[in-house]
Amino acid sequence: MQQQKRQPELVEGNLPVFVFPTELIFYADDQSTHKQVLTLYNPYEFALKFKVLCTTPNKYAVVDATGAVKPQCCVDIVIRHRDVRASYYGVIDKFRLQVSEQSQRKALGKKEIIATLLPSAKEQQQQKEEEEKRIKEHLAESVFFEQTLCQPENRTASSGPSLLTVFLGVVCVAALMLPTLGEMESLVPLYLHLSVNQKLVAAYVLDLKNSHTKLSSPLPLPGRDEDLKEKS
Repeated sequence: MQQQKRQPELVEGNLPVFVFPTELIFYADDQSTHKQVLTLYNPYEFALKFKVLCTTPNKYAVVDATGAVKPQCCVDIVIRHRDVRASYYGVIDKFRLQVSEQSQRKALGKKEIIATLLPSAKEQQQQKEEEEKRIKEHLAESVFFEQTLCQPENRTASSGPSLLTVFLGVVCVAALMLPTLGEMESLVPLYLHLSVNQKLVAAYVLDLKNSHTKLSSPLPLPGRDEDLKEKS
C-alpha cells in the first residue's frame, strides 16, 4: 500500500539526486587531482541502483560505474582522468548520474556533473589574483558623485554574494568533509562525526547556493545529450 502511494511520484522521473561535489576540476600538473571522488547519497526508504554516463568516456575511467545504494546510506564513485593533454585544457565534459529503483529499469532521477581539465592550479590562482587586482585598480580610479535623488523602492541589491552566503557555503563544505557515523578509522573526535542525513542536508543547501550563483544553463558541448554513452 505504501508503494502504491509513492509510485506515481517516482514514475515521473523527477526524483531528486544528491551528489557531492557537482563539479570536478582536474589539474594537469597535479597528479593528485587526476583522481576524483563523487559521493552519492540515498536519503530514501528504498534502495537505489545507479549508473554513470559520460559525454567522453574515452577520457575517463570510472570505478564501479554501476551499483546500488542502500536506504539511508551513501556510496563513493571514483573517477580518474586518463588522457591528460594540452588540447583538452578548458574543455568541459559532463557526467550524468542516473538512479532508479532496483525493481525498475526506467531512470527515476538524474544529476549532471561538470568536469574540466586545467593546466595548473597555480596559474588558475594567479589569474584570479590578477583579476581581483584589476577590479581593485578600476575601483580606485573611479570617480563617485553624490546621489541627489534616492528612491528606496528603486534600489537594487548587490550582485556579489553576501558574507552570510559565503559563510554558509564554507560550513556546508566542512560538514561534507567530516567523517560519517560508523567510520572507525578516523582521527577526528567522535562528536564531529555526522550522520548521512546531516551530510545530505549540507549537500542540498550547498547545491541550492551554487544554483543561485552560477549561470542557469551550462556551456554548450559538442554533440547532443542523446549521445551520452554508458561507462563500462
